[in-house]
Amino acid sequence: MTKIMGPFVGRRKTAIAQLYIRPGKGNIYINDQPLECFGNDIIRSKILTPLYFDEKFWKSHDFYVKVSGGGVMAIADAVSFAISKALASRSETVAQMIKEYNRVLLAGDPRQTEPKKPNRYSARRFKQKSYR
Repeated sequence: MTKIMGPFVGRRKTAIAQLYIRPGKGNIYINDQPLECFGNDIIRSKILTPLYFDEKFWKSHDFYVKVSGGGVMAIADAVSFAISKALASRSETVAQMIKEYNRVLLAGDPRQTEPKKPNRYSARRFKQKSYR
């Protein structure tokens, strides 16, 4: 029986990523599709960033991610956040290396878009008004 680790959850804006890890060959699947089919090179490099801190673990396990909501960049951030949480839970030294590289990978980013208000173009801008 294979040991499944997870779920590790990552959130960014409205995107929620659930990560499950199984022993394997280092493949990454996002919504049952390989990483090569997802986004462009910038997005893929953003997802792979935390895995470079523990390449031995990465090459010996498969990563299965279920993602819902959000745009492409928010999904990439949520997945990288979930992966870095999983790596940090395994080893304290890897967690320290990730913190030194980029604290947001472990702490998260709480910013959300502000909701649109009535009688305005956007969340803050009022409609322009002419008196003459």
